[in-house]
Amino acid sequence: MAEEFWRWTESRWTDPDIDWRKGDIITGGVDVGSVSSQAVVFVDGRLYCYGNTRTGSNSPDSAHKAMGLAMEDTGMSLDDLQYTVGTGYGRVNVPFGNRAITEIACHARGANFMYGPTVKTVLDMGGQDCKAIHCDPRGKVTNFLMNDKCAAGTGRGMEVFADLLQVPITRIGELSLQVEKEPPPVSSTCVVFAKSEASSLLREGWPKEKVIAAYCSAMAHRVVTLLERIGVEEDFAITGGIAKNVGVVGRIEKELGITALKPKIDTQIAGAVGAALFGDALVKKERKKG
Repeated sequence: MAEEFWRWTESRWTDPDIDWRKGDIITGGVDVGSVSSQAVVFVDGRLYCYGNTRTGSNSPDSAHKAMGLAMEDTGMSLDDLQYTVGTGYGRVNVPFGNRAITEIACHARGANFMYGPTVKTVLDMGGQDCKAIHCDPRGKVTNFLMNDKCAAGTGRGMEVFADLLQVPITRIGELSLQVEKEPPPVSSTCVVFAKSEASSLLREGWPKEKVIAAYCSAMAHRVVTLLERIGVEEDFAITGGIAKNVGVVGRIEKELGITALKPKIDTQIAGAVGAALFGDALVKKERKKG
């Protein structure tokens, strides 16, 4: 079987300092995206565990897989969740979800939790689209723009590129920085054109690092164009899988003249985090009514 260079490592995490059995409010958030799916569990407003996995052939199975990975070895089951919110591409197809909320709202709320209340602009670089979001100190969306016309500036586009160059996707960012001089960007309008152009450059004798740098540069410029349309207000945070790519992030920062906040939590779980926090708020709201 040929090596799949696009394949990134699935992951999970549990906070050993939290005893979920003593929790008062336990909520779940599930972000079923076009490329990856994440699930988190919050206990009394604290992140207890998460799972980050590849989206499968259908949304219901992907939701179950992500939450199953998150709950692995915790002793928890779906019955222990008091409220679950679905978000992302497959948000209406989370079988155990109580409610579906848009990924725009959930990423803003998740970024607010992950980076703090000073965040005013959030860039979510997802599997098939990019979103530029303005939010207030509570993580509420005040404005947003979305670009989903082509995979060239997204995680899926980067996966295609990794396979083309036969370079592990986890190394793309660091390799893109190993050039003496920044090359001109490849086509950023379409992933098909970008692949064709990259193949031509390789045939011309360009080293892989230079071709990768040209693609990362194109991706960064495409994203900056989106951000400039909405305006970037500091503090600025990036969520999604591409936030882990130092080559793209560094070039975005350089073009904007702004340094993004450094993440302390896996950037891919922001949407699921926001979903679980919405669930926590909804449980508290219902209790007040009662």
